[in-house]
Amino acid sequence: MLDYFVPFVPHANRIISILLGIRAVSWDTFRCRVSAVLKSIHPFVFLNNDGRLSIKLKTQGEIEAAVCDGMSRFEHDFMGRGPKDIRAHLIGDLLVVRLQGVLTAAEQHLVTTLPPEKGRDLLKQVRTQLIEIARPGLEALIHEVTGCVTVSMHHDISTVTGEELVIFSLRSQPECRVTASKVR
Repeated sequence: MLDYFVPFVPHANRIISILLGIRAVSWDTFRCRVSAVLKSIHPFVFLNNDGRLSIKLKTQGEIEAAVCDGMSRFEHDFMGRGPKDIRAHLIGDLLVVRLQGVLTAAEQHLVTTLPPEKGRDLLKQVRTQLIEIARPGLEALIHEVTGCVTVSMHHDISTVTGEELVIFSLRSQPECRVTASKVR
């Protein structure tokens, strides 16, 4: 966690309260409200208990793990079952999510019983439509985890391997905390 010190100003919470239109409140309430305002500006900025502004940056691995958890939850809640395996890779301003084993038994049966191109096309159309419906939620998830706005999202699924790729192009490269292993 990186701390940015704000110089101590007598009655600072009263001054900021007046500026934000907040009546006299307890320190905890004040801190929560100011933190909410700061979070709307930058998702990782908050006000500590001691009055210091702090930025909590995640490591690249923590971002990738959080994306995997969110995407897995999405698949389970929205599609009815989660993937057998999921990996996320953050490469600059590109986030690649690879989900394996996502086809349901009904989808696998559909692909094998219909003529190859018809079953494949039907499955891809349905999955693409479902992803487009869920797009705002997925973009919100990515913004919450990375702190970056999604510029575009790309999706494809293989009916042969049951592998799904979701690629997010971000407006900027997410800010990451450098770990000791990356410094070497």
